[in-house]
Amino acid sequence: MANATPSRFGQIQGAGATDALWLDIFGGEVLTAFETKVQTKDRIRTRTITEGRSARFPATFKAHTQYHTPGVEIAGQTIQSNEVTVTLDDLLISPVEISEIDELKSHFDVRAPYSAELGNSMALAYDRVVTQCLLAAARGAALFADDDAGGAVIETDVAAGASFSTSGSDLIDGVNLAKQALDEKDVPVENGVSALFLPAQWYLMARTDHNINQFYGGQSTLAHQVLTTVSDIQIVKSNAPLFGKDVTPYDAGTNADGLVGAPSGKYQLPAGFATKYQGDNTKTVGVVWTEAAAAMLQLMGLKMESEWDARRQVTFMLAKMAIGAGPLRSKCAIELKTA
Repeated sequence: MANATPSRFGQIQGAGATDALWLDIFGGEVLTAFETKVQTKDRIRTRTITEGRSARFPATFKAHTQYHTPGVEIAGQTIQSNEVTVTLDDLLISPVEISEIDELKSHFDVRAPYSAELGNSMALAYDRVVTQCLLAAARGAALFADDDAGGAVIETDVAAGASFSTSGSDLIDGVNLAKQALDEKDVPVENGVSALFLPAQWYLMARTDHNINQFYGGQSTLAHQVLTTVSDIQIVKSNAPLFGKDVTPYDAGTNADGLVGAPSGKYQLPAGFATKYQGDNTKTVGVVWTEAAAAMLQLMGLKMESEWDARRQVTFMLAKMAIGAGPLRSKCAIELKTA
């Protein structure tokens, strides 16, 4: 009996890889999932390079005025400048292998959900990197020596009975205090301010009387919860931030709560998670910032590859990007934390 000659609709003109025509669909699905899931993209300074391993982000300080005496020559003034160097991390990847026989036996589409998960995982990693840089900025010193300011922390006022853990009204007050602190440090808040919270804090704020009561311009109702802004601050809800976690190296004897290199757990991080992204977030509940607080360097944006491995009878699918981030202007970030 002769072998069958199946028509492999994934081939280009009947030759070559049997999944060549599927690559664009896979790539589109990963990109769509990433763009849908990522929350911090376009909320910080971003620069794309074509070669190299680092880039410098410039910063300038304020100019000063003076009075002129008639007849006296007017000379210029020195406006201070500085720069922050941001380096690239190792290649960030999210791989998966799909067995051909398992795919043939399956009664549902396997590639679409797997593609979505690759995009989601890249978005999660991107948001965590950015969030850790924002917290590093909030905890950082001033970039200029004169009357510039560093980051700041707003803690729950326990003495006054406040709680960022149980009270949405207190969280809203904290967000307002953060914006006030930015404004008092001459940060241009009119250009946009963002605030990032885990769902627990977001729902606390969404359920407050201030957000439901139409007298206050509330966005929600008892039947439909909405929370997009507080005092023109964009409120972002995400599960990506490692708030309330210890983002330091794991050690079974001395630091069992550390997530970096932890052998198991929902929030475990790879051992290669860069030191610049590490820190103790156990009391952190949120962060408020403007786009100048941190910088993202991108050598290669999200890219997808798919390849048939005949030796293993699997389709290897890979999502990857080459990025690196760092804090920029510390005074542009405020951390909210419990006491």
